[in-house]
Amino acid sequence: MAYTIDRYPSEDSPRLGAMTLHPVAESVPRARRWFRKFIAPYNPACSIDDCLLMVSELVTNAIAYGRSEDPWHVRVEWFREGTSLRVEVHNPGFPANVRLRHPDAADAHGRGLLLVDAIAESWHSGPSRCGGTVVSFVMADAWPA
Repeated sequence: MAYTIDRYPSEDSPRLGAMTLHPVAESVPRARRWFRKFIAPYNPACSIDDCLLMVSELVTNAIAYGRSEDPWHVRVEWFREGTSLRVEVHNPGFPANVRLRHPDAADAHGRGLLLVDAIAESWHSGPSRCGGTVVSFVMADAWPA
């Protein structure tokens, strides 16, 4: 399987990096490893472990809920916006299907967005510029002003 990493954004883009992953379970730990490796040189002050947890949850959801008749990928991109870090996860699923659930204690699934909601400064879902859905989160004060 081929995977791609975009490490060098254009000078006019706030994008720090991006990766394209196959929609398979093995892509979740790969996303964590690559994100850790490629965000480290930027030395963010926010918790990388918190970011890794949220990336894991969003990539897992993207794989579980992405739908397309054609072969497809999960796209993860991360940006610096002033002092904040924004991470986006794109898939070909339907934006209307993204919802914050409140599972019962016995439910084995359904807590991913609850974790993102609890940890991130903010999060958003909607139509992706890549087609399909994007779910993103923002970590405030990732860098000094």
